[in-house]
Amino acid sequence: MARTTDRSTTHLTRRLVQLYVGLTLYGASSALLVRAELGLEPWGVLHQGLAELTGISIGVVSIIIGAVVLLLWIPLRQRPGLGTVSNVFVVGLAMDGTLAVVGDLDGLGFRVPVMVLGIVLNGVATGLYIAARFGPGPRDGLMTGLNRVTGRSIRLVRTAIEVAVVVTGFLLGGSLGAGTVLYALAIGPLAQFFLRIFALPEPAGPGVTVASGEPSTTAPPTGSGPVADPASGQAILPQ
Repeated sequence: MARTTDRSTTHLTRRLVQLYVGLTLYGASSALLVRAELGLEPWGVLHQGLAELTGISIGVVSIIIGAVVLLLWIPLRQRPGLGTVSNVFVVGLAMDGTLAVVGDLDGLGFRVPVMVLGIVLNGVATGLYIAARFGPGPRDGLMTGLNRVTGRSIRLVRTAIEVAVVVTGFLLGGSLGAGTVLYALAIGPLAQFFLRIFALPEPAGPGVTVASGEPSTTAPPTGSGPVADPASGQAILPQ
């Protein structure tokens, strides 16, 4: 019994480490894309556009948007997990922290490698965060909630949301470019690859529960994007 408890504690500790390392790296990867100035991921375009409009840092804008999106979960009857709430704050803080350390880059010789590094690091972060299984990010919960309420496919709902986000962000002054396209093409395969790398074995013993209060589950299968049609509360992407 004591051995089972020790294993469960170790398992939970590893999941927590993966959660917060993943969220931190996600914010850092988004900051690298900002410094590369070759185009951001869809929500990053919106965050940057709002930051340009308001004068608020892009990390704080990310936190505000995450909190607003989380409020939209209420009518959709989505249940947040520890990862959901942590996502709102950790990603934005890590983003601003990285931007404070990494200055502006001159020349494509620096910007292109940083763009590629940012996208790959984003895939690593996504694999870490999702494999921890502490609930979806606010934006992904919005997607799965709309999927359930409207009956539309995950693919359609996600595409509609991200098109609206990119267009709005671009009109506000957000950055579109090669990085945006490369991110869209690469993030699904990268996230799926790193999901397998960072997948955690189930703890020993039946009926073990996780911190979110739900039975532990395995990482989701390959689908459209990093994962396909997840159950309620399953993470898809941090942002």
